[in-house]
Amino acid sequence: MRERKRQARGPRRPGRTVEQERRASAARGRPPAASGEEAPAILYGWHTVKAALENPARRIRRLYATENAARRLAEDGVALPTPPELVRPDAIAARLPPDAVHQGLLVEADPLPSPELEEIAPAGLLLVLDQITDPHNVGAILRTAAGFAVAAIVTTARHSPEATGVLAKSASGALEFVPIVTVQNLARALGALKERGTLVIGLDSSGERDLGQVVMHAPLALVLGAEGKGLRALTRATCDEVARLDLPGRIKSLNVSNAAALALYVASKRLAATE
Repeated sequence: MRERKRQARGPRRPGRTVEQERRASAARGRPPAASGEEAPAILYGWHTVKAALENPARRIRRLYATENAARRLAEDGVALPTPPELVRPDAIAARLPPDAVHQGLLVEADPLPSPELEEIAPAGLLLVLDQITDPHNVGAILRTAAGFAVAAIVTTARHSPEATGVLAKSASGALEFVPIVTVQNLARALGALKERGTLVIGLDSSGERDLGQVVMHAPLALVLGAEGKGLRALTRATCDEVARLDLPGRIKSLNVSNAAALALYVASKRLAATE
């Protein structure tokens, strides 16, 4: 995924005009970085911006707000780390992709630091994402992870979306609550988790047993693969077990973010029963 460990980008790619780079940056949900400066995370929408403003670990560079949104922040008692720049709604919309719902708020902020895998306490639940690239799905998974008190999300440095723009909006503030660990080699990271006593269960429609039938213990890592491709062969082979989610209806598969929610519900119930 990650905004957190990405290298700083230059002002624009060779062969692109300034206008082409501006449009490409808007599509990514972030402005082009100045030379030598890490591109900011772009956060918009009420819940996303409010959570960022209330997170002491998040350094805010600029805050754009309409008068109504600024008034609402004041009424909610949100302390502002920087004075807002009062603008009209269309001025915020012009900085975002088409159809982005900003609710009168936009923030440019530093990316959050990404912890190392060894820094995550070996307890509770982890989610591991195997090359899930759609920012809407990853954002929705983050939101669900925050709801189930997931200790961290582990993802790859490549083939994962940046934690900015659409992903941040879909996460609805969860970026501030769930650490994201970025690794270079997912199979190696799963091996390291297993050495620390973590039970690693992959989710795939071809799994031998339903997830609800698997004996579980904490710490537990649930591994999700990309829609269509599923778990990669090496990822699958590294898991302690591969399980499926049995559904009673005629459709037997779920969107990956919905599958994550169901899997976390099943796992949290099973873990609670073993305590």
